[in-house]
Amino acid sequence: MYQSLSTTAKSKRVKDIHIIVYTRSVIENNNHHIGNEYCSLFRTYWACNHGGYAGEICWCNIYWAKFIAPSSVKCQPSPSLFNCPSLSFILFPNQNISDTTLQLHLSLAVKNLTSLQVQSQPEVVGFPELSLMAPPKKSKKNKKDGKLKKCKSSSVAPVEPKAPDSEWWDSFWHKNASNPGSSLSKDEEEGFKYFFRVSRKTFDYICSIVREDLVSRPPSGLINIEGRLLSVEKQVAIAMRRLASGESQVSVGAAFGVGQSTVSQVTWRFIEALEERAKHHLKWPDSNRMEEIKSKLEASFGLPNCCGAIDGTHIIMTLPTVQASDDWCDTEKNYSMLLQGTVDHELRFLDIVTGWPGGMTVSRLLKCSGLFKLCESGQRLNGNVRTLSEGGEIREYVVGGVGYPLLPWLITPYEGSGLPASVVSAFNAAHEAARSLAVRAFSQLKGTWRILSKVMWRPDKRKLPSIILVCCLLHNIIIDCGDILNPDVALSGHHDSGYGEQCCKQVDPLGRSMSENLVRHWQHSKQTAASK
Repeated sequence: MYQSLSTTAKSKRVKDIHIIVYTRSVIENNNHHIGNEYCSLFRTYWACNHGGYAGEICWCNIYWAKFIAPSSVKCQPSPSLFNCPSLSFILFPNQNISDTTLQLHLSLAVKNLTSLQVQSQPEVVGFPELSLMAPPKKSKKNKKDGKLKKCKSSSVAPVEPKAPDSEWWDSFWHKNASNPGSSLSKDEEEGFKYFFRVSRKTFDYICSIVREDLVSRPPSGLINIEGRLLSVEKQVAIAMRRLASGESQVSVGAAFGVGQSTVSQVTWRFIEALEERAKHHLKWPDSNRMEEIKSKLEASFGLPNCCGAIDGTHIIMTLPTVQASDDWCDTEKNYSMLLQGTVDHELRFLDIVTGWPGGMTVSRLLKCSGLFKLCESGQRLNGNVRTLSEGGEIREYVVGGVGYPLLPWLITPYEGSGLPASVVSAFNAAHEAARSLAVRAFSQLKGTWRILSKVMWRPDKRKLPSIILVCCLLHNIIIDCGDILNPDVALSGHHDSGYGEQCCKQVDPLGRSMSENLVRHWQHSKQTAASK
């Protein structure tokens, strides 16, 4: 089953070898018997290739700092495992058990093991991916040891490739394209967009945005089995797959052949980098761009000076008991965080606000937003005023649902009197069509980046707004790059399925006057068009 390894290096005495086998995937799935099987395979392998007894071999769940091993094991490691002087070798494999993987793991491990000198402290060799977990040794090192360490570290020093890495995709596609029961197209370009929601061109652009950050401070924990850093492309792919699928870190890691903690590190570093580097993809339009938006919306819905649509949605999560409070519990008894967004005719987000508890109403969230303060102070939606031939004026505004207050710059469905019911009905239909832009944008956002539509398991409420923002940035990047938002991945139902529409009765007098002017102008325009 195993190929024999020959070495001329002086090996440690076999009886002094004590091995802790750590399998990340085993720990995550809590399959203790697999860990013990791994130990048995290692013992058999060592005996077949080197002869003799391999010493005490056990499996340690370091991730939970809980020791799981036969009671006969002499050394009982604790959370201070790495300071235990009776351990000679610690192996960190990174994947599930398979003949090929085990052979490679053990070959590298034994090669490193047999080249070491006997030391009083345990040596972490073979797989440096989790070496950061080991506390720094306090013992003084002589110059010879220092040279040895330097030499060893240089042997696995990561070198950033000059050309974009494509090997990760070949490996990923080969592993995931033929899953049983999958209806995935055999076309790689379509498959790429299915898994990562963007075309290769857009993916390369995203990599270029975050490359400097992902290269400039690489953690030594992100090293693959060959001792090289994960490429920027693979890091971005891991993070985007996590956001796109909403699957667990364990599942995403299995798809890429990395562990849960690697997925966690990579995803958060990507989020931090994109949040900082891609801010220009989510900004309020300048006057020229706003005129273009208004022109498109008027042509589509007959609403002059309309600058976009506004809506809100819930990001559902579970919270620990100590963090659960009525503020975060919404009307449907879910713990959630609110996201408010304003979008243009292309479903691009122009402004968002998030981080507020789901127990708030959307009207209250509006008043807590920067958009509300800027519009109320005249710093936004302050462009050209349309003077009507039939009298009156129409300023810039956005359209919103009945959950929002009627304001001079936020127009809700018309509920006034004095106009024919048919006119009111037709106007409200046009208003609803324009407002549905925001509804569609949220359905597309939460369908594309499924991490937002699935129930998040105990997220850090301080980090969740960054995750939401980055998903909105990615949504806009797709549009800005001329890529196509895939309608097939959008949520089939409403983006806030199960939530009843809130109703706000607040009416600003200037808002009422603005709404009446708008309806009359809309009626006049339709009558004029009909007479031609």
